[in-house]
Amino acid sequence: MGEKVFMQGNMALAEAAIRAGCKYYFGYPITPASEILEYYAEKMPEENGVFVQAETEVSASNMIAGVAAAGKRAMMATSGPGISLGAEAISFMCAAQLPAVLVNVMRPGPGDGDIVACQGDYFQAVKGAGHGDYNTIVLAPYSAQEMVDFAFEAFELAEKYRNPVMILSDGGLAKMMESVELPDRITPDIQFPWALTGAKNRSANVITTCAKSPKQWEEYNLVLQEKFKKMKDAEQKWESYKTEDADVIVVAFGISARIALSAVKMARENNMKVGMIRPITLWPFPEKAFKGLEDKYFFVTELNAGQMVEDVRLSVKDKEKVSFYGRLGGMTPTPKELYEKLIELYKEHKLDANI
Repeated sequence: MGEKVFMQGNMALAEAAIRAGCKYYFGYPITPASEILEYYAEKMPEENGVFVQAETEVSASNMIAGVAAAGKRAMMATSGPGISLGAEAISFMCAAQLPAVLVNVMRPGPGDGDIVACQGDYFQAVKGAGHGDYNTIVLAPYSAQEMVDFAFEAFELAEKYRNPVMILSDGGLAKMMESVELPDRITPDIQFPWALTGAKNRSANVITTCAKSPKQWEEYNLVLQEKFKKMKDAEQKWESYKTEDADVIVVAFGISARIALSAVKMARENNMKVGMIRPITLWPFPEKAFKGLEDKYFFVTELNAGQMVEDVRLSVKDKEKVSFYGRLGGMTPTPKELYEKLIELYKEHKLDANI
């Protein structure tokens, strides 16, 4: 049984990462992610770990790549502007097959924006912020408890596939205080045969992204694409709520899903058959969640101008049955606001409900 505590989301994630054996943290202060950096700065001396406040996120992300190449668990937490700066290193880590964990605590944009909840970094996370053909698994927590759980899962997935994994949080979840159950500490003791640990009594390992010819580089890219395909087939995760009899299914992730679930329950209380799908992995997007739901209408809500909605439309049989409602700049809808949008959808499509 784990230790139960009352913690802020950012701090819960940081403590969980430490308990998961991540003793190497590199980063640069940026709201609303700074508490993760501050937590590591305080804890690493007593944990006999390494904390470096780098001069920029460019440096921090490349430091992570170096530690990952040595077969150790490393993490960086930042916000959207920091992910933009670290995009080249993320692309490099995918090409070099280096496992690491990156946390993006989203804030509004474009540009610097504000320091409140927003989900405008969806494209940045799931479509690849760097150059080239690559993918990173993206986990979208819904609560402080999932911030804890996904810290452990992210390192396991990164090492399973030798690939970076991103936890996509936001300014709301980051600052929220909730009860969480912290898992027991673990000490990772996996010895990776590919790691750069010194070539004593073995041949030297080489980690590189160079090739001698386009043919050789294409062959290597095809190896990576085969790995990404395995990730896509095996790692789709989602939660479904009352979708079987639903006329309308709400689709939302992260903090939007918390608000949307309250709206769904309000609709159910008022004789409206509304269900919900909450994507947990944003990449790979859980296309499997939509199988067998061809006759439904879908209502997507996000804190952006419409990003995940594109993946929903690609996952359903009739994209004309997908509608969208978003708020921008850090504005968040209320459950009642979403409930009223559901009423409008019911009336528009003449669905049977006593409303």
